[in-house]
Amino acid sequence: MDYYPLFAQLQGRACLLVGGGEVASRKGDALLKAGAVLHIVAPEISTTLQEAVSAGQAHWIGPVFDPVQLDEVWLVIAATDNPEVNDEVYQAATARRLFVNVVDDQPRCSFIVPSLVDRGPLQIAMSTGGRAPVLARLIRQKLETLIPQSTGRLLALAGRLRQTIKQQLTDVTERRRFYEQLLEGPVARLVAAGRDQEAEQSTLEALSAHRSQGGEVWLVGAGPGDPELLTLRALQLMQAADVVLYDRLVSAEILELCRRDAERFSVGKVAGHHTVPQPEINDWLIRLARQGKRVLRLKGGDPFIFGRGGEEAQSLVEAQVPFQVVPGITAASGATAYAGIPLTHRDYSQTVQFVTGHGRVDGDPMDWPLLAKSRQTLVIYMGTLKAEAITTALIEHGRDPSTPVAIISRGTRSDQTKVVGTLQGLPELAAQPEVTSPSLIIVGEVVALHQQLDWFGGAGFADEPPAVQSSTESSTVS
Repeated sequence: MDYYPLFAQLQGRACLLVGGGEVASRKGDALLKAGAVLHIVAPEISTTLQEAVSAGQAHWIGPVFDPVQLDEVWLVIAATDNPEVNDEVYQAATARRLFVNVVDDQPRCSFIVPSLVDRGPLQIAMSTGGRAPVLARLIRQKLETLIPQSTGRLLALAGRLRQTIKQQLTDVTERRRFYEQLLEGPVARLVAAGRDQEAEQSTLEALSAHRSQGGEVWLVGAGPGDPELLTLRALQLMQAADVVLYDRLVSAEILELCRRDAERFSVGKVAGHHTVPQPEINDWLIRLARQGKRVLRLKGGDPFIFGRGGEEAQSLVEAQVPFQVVPGITAASGATAYAGIPLTHRDYSQTVQFVTGHGRVDGDPMDWPLLAKSRQTLVIYMGTLKAEAITTALIEHGRDPSTPVAIISRGTRSDQTKVVGTLQGLPELAAQPEVTSPSLIIVGEVVALHQQLDWFGGAGFADEPPAVQSSTESSTVS
């Protein structure tokens, strides 16, 4: 690595800032926040620096740099618009073995100032070694969204109770587990809600009783495949889980974002073959949670849209196991959006229906007269194996054989494909080699817009359906 990462303790220590403009003001403000005694050298200084001097937080020691000004300082920043002055500062500081930073001049920096995420006592610094500061800023912006603003107050709570926890929990493993529950469990949620006193009381009660905060199950939607479509809450829980039970449709890229040391178990299902039966999955969730573990049930798409999340939630309620549900972007909205197919459109479709291509063996038959109505979008999950039966039923109940259809495979992923045709040719489309699992069937006039709105660039097109005449009638989208 090019630079040794280091957090400097500058509280009460003199630091020299050479320069008084806007850039120097930003550097000076950061030094003051770190508790440094700021010495400023510049012919003129900004209003911000003048206010710091007036408040006694900084000292304006002169207009011209002199190496003698380095005698009592620990660290130096040169932020002038004069390269000769900057070089003089660098040479003099280096001769005295002082850390020096010349702003925007990497060769004249013995230290660099990283981009920072600040959450009270928690500080996350990142650097590109001076090569691309903008990239560090962009990464910082992403981290800002991932780390709750309440984190600083939560860490302050942990700091206040650190010695108490250490004295009462002498076993290192037990103490680590308690901290995990403190920082990621109900106490953290109380702090996030601004209920700090309740959080501290809850922590002390749990500590005095030597009891675990208990296990919990998180039913989390992983979305259709693109990791960037994960919700913020999903990612937070993925990083916190002790155990991950994941479906076959969860992409490897998403699974890699889970906590590294979490146990992982595949409980995926393929049509006609359930590696782990659903009742066994339900029992597994309950058993693991009762062991005090935080269990992540990670599902492709959304847990409550053909994900059996409702069944699992019912079993958890009956077992009195606490749980949370985190919605995910379902394949119907994700894959179609990436394929340039709007599910509703005032000129083409006033309703959209989600159905599954295979349901319970003892379930009610599909309402084909309702599904076959025109001017609606029909999204069929897991339907390619029954494409011929679906086609026959829809046409027999009145759907126009020339209705545009599309099959989207591996939606939202880099290798997404779509094949497009008409309803009467759906069985042939489903048999094409481009169609692989997981796939989604879309039936409806909106499919005709797929080329015009194709921003993602899907591949594998079949014969195009005939153009659909758009209606000028305005109607409400449901």
